[in-house]
Amino acid sequence: MRIGVIGASGYAGAEVLRLCATHPDLDVVLATGDSNAGKRVGEHVPALAGAYPSLVLQSTESVWGAELDVAFLALPHGQSQRHVPGLVARGVQVVDLGADFRLKDPDDYVNWYGAAHVVPELLARAVYGLVERHRAELAGATLIAVPGCYPTASSLALGPFLDRGLVASRGIVINALSGASGAGRASSDRLHFSRLAGNAEAYGLSTHRHTPEIQQELGAEVLFTPHLVPVARGMLVTAYAPVTSAFFTDANALDVLHEAYDADPFVVVVDEPPTLKDPLGSNLCFVSARVDRRTGWLIAMSSLDNLVKGAAGQAIQAWNVATGRDEVLGLPQTGLTP
Repeated sequence: MRIGVIGASGYAGAEVLRLCATHPDLDVVLATGDSNAGKRVGEHVPALAGAYPSLVLQSTESVWGAELDVAFLALPHGQSQRHVPGLVARGVQVVDLGADFRLKDPDDYVNWYGAAHVVPELLARAVYGLVERHRAELAGATLIAVPGCYPTASSLALGPFLDRGLVASRGIVINALSGASGAGRASSDRLHFSRLAGNAEAYGLSTHRHTPEIQQELGAEVLFTPHLVPVARGMLVTAYAPVTSAFFTDANALDVLHEAYDADPFVVVVDEPPTLKDPLGSNLCFVSARVDRRTGWLIAMSSLDNLVKGAAGQAIQAWNVATGRDEVLGLPQTGLTP
């Protein structure tokens, strides 16, 4: 399959290139990055030099002259929606790693992103690419909205409990830690080494744009607070929800997760709380849970690599399923250690 990676100069786009290099059915014929157009991929990202010795980054507009079967879009919010209609009209399958097609209610884009969606008629067509929860819907999908990293980790941790009515759908609190790559490649004050190193910082309090996505996926009201921590990659979520049964125990909670995920190749249920480093470099998400009988609250935990299962790996996993391929094709199932 001839694929284009649009926005390949960013962290998520470069991660798509890395994973495509070992996928037997994905042949990268175009990689774009306006700020680095004309530069070889291996020059911009030396780690990819062996896989792409001659591939040169092009301008985004070059997508219109390329013969593509699939376009993976890794663009800043608001840019994908301006390219997707033309790609879809040409019969190109679109896998969008951005937020432009994740939300079903057009008003959410106005309320949370500050601008009206330019092609709201395509929102209903997009399939949310969280395979573990939308596998059947993804079959044959031609427009895939890849979930955000925070919604992925949060939904995989809490979803099985909400689906079964085991926790309340209001009063849920989600705290999340993310590595600096989650903020993208562009520089900012809070990503300067002297501020980031040895630090931890909450941001987006009550206004983070992933909040409506988490609520849409879980069908619940959540208070979500993300934190930036001084690591390159990784994500750790700890979520709290009131349980609805006085007889719910730790063993029950782990049984719920096993029932939900034991057949899924990329979700690993663990007895002990997962750590941020466990899944690094892989497409895995580790999940666990506890029940605090004293307070009557569930503690649901998850960890993933924000650039793999939280972005590029999830995009390829969803594409594999949409095209009827083996779900694990081209995707690492082991993390890096130490």
